[in-house]
Amino acid sequence: MKKVQSLSIILITLFFFSDAFGQVSGFDFSHRTFRGTRIINGHSVELNRNGELDFLISHRFGSLKGGAYELFGLDDSNIRFGLEYGVNDRINIGFGRSSSGKVYDGYFKMQFLRQKETGGSPITLTGFASATITGIRNDSYEKFTQRFSYAYQLLIARKFSDRFSVQLMPTFVHNNLVFDIAEENNTIAMGAAFKYQISKVVTLLAEVYAPISELPSDRKIPIALGVDINTGGHVFQLQLTNTMAMVEKDFIVNTDSDWFDGDIRLGFNISRTFKIKGRRY
Repeated sequence: MKKVQSLSIILITLFFFSDAFGQVSGFDFSHRTFRGTRIINGHSVELNRNGELDFLISHRFGSLKGGAYELFGLDDSNIRFGLEYGVNDRINIGFGRSSSGKVYDGYFKMQFLRQKETGGSPITLTGFASATITGIRNDSYEKFTQRFSYAYQLLIARKFSDRFSVQLMPTFVHNNLVFDIAEENNTIAMGAAFKYQISKVVTLLAEVYAPISELPSDRKIPIALGVDINTGGHVFQLQLTNTMAMVEKDFIVNTDSDWFDGDIRLGFNISRTFKIKGRRY
């Protein structure tokens, strides 16, 4: 718990000194390392710009193995509604609610470095911190604080060309309460993702998170493949994944479906951006 508190203090301190990370004039920065603030399940290095508000709707359905009787998973679903706001060009905050587990999540995201086309930083570096509260009625929670979980990430990305980008995501997850005797409260994982842009409209995505900490034997590696379709004001994403969760404390730690056993699910993300402060573009 001391590690969690220390990381929280560091991120809050950086928030108040965020002006020190402002853009340096005279350099050309890389744009659109990824299409949006999400890759598939996890976050990308991208931020909403100052005054932008994203409304996100995400669905993950049941396993395709359910066949026609379960309408190939469509009879079962987890839905998340989220709002993400650009406090300025370097800081975002967000809030969401998932139907599965009745989980409320909030996050803070800050960009420390931005890749420059010529000279300067070769990468974009963004810090991410989130807290979740499980709202489902469960007598196992004897204290309210046991419902909390936390996730911390460094999002490290490089845009190699107009078409191809790669991101690494070292991750620390802390659950105040675990239900499996074989599970630790703290989990360390490493994520990796890539983007390949086929055209101005269509982009291919892949994402995987591999635990470094030992997890119970029934937990599986979350894998996801996606296609982004940019329609102008909207970004629509279709994906295949083996997890129904859409918050880090669940899809990184609690995925129990095996991609390699064919336990794959359909899903989609759709986002709409509104400019609510400052000049319109």
